[in-house]
Amino acid sequence: MISEKKVYEQLKKVLDPELNVNIVDLGLIYEVKTKQDGQIKVLMTLTFPGCPLSSVIREEINSKLNKLPGVKKIDLKLTFEPAWDFSKMSEVAKVQLGVL
Repeated sequence: MISEKKVYEQLKKVLDPELNVNIVDLGLIYEVKTKQDGQIKVLMTLTFPGCPLSSVIREEINSKLNKLPGVKKIDLKLTFEPAWDFSKMSEVAKVQLGVL
């Protein structure tokens, strides 16, 4: 079975193209679930609903997760509830963006 830890490690390699910070530290990943049959479910958001680079981020997520051995299916769901805000970012991301 693919571990959630391995999924998060791969997701940390995906950078938001505008902010150049990984999507995990930005707080865009709300939930990760893995199943024994090789399925990965990811619930995520974007910094704002009209993000023009959402397809780039989605492609990069699929590319990184498909590198994990045993992946059969990736179910990537996008939500805007709750809405993303700066409080969802890690301390690392806040420092990178100069918010702290």
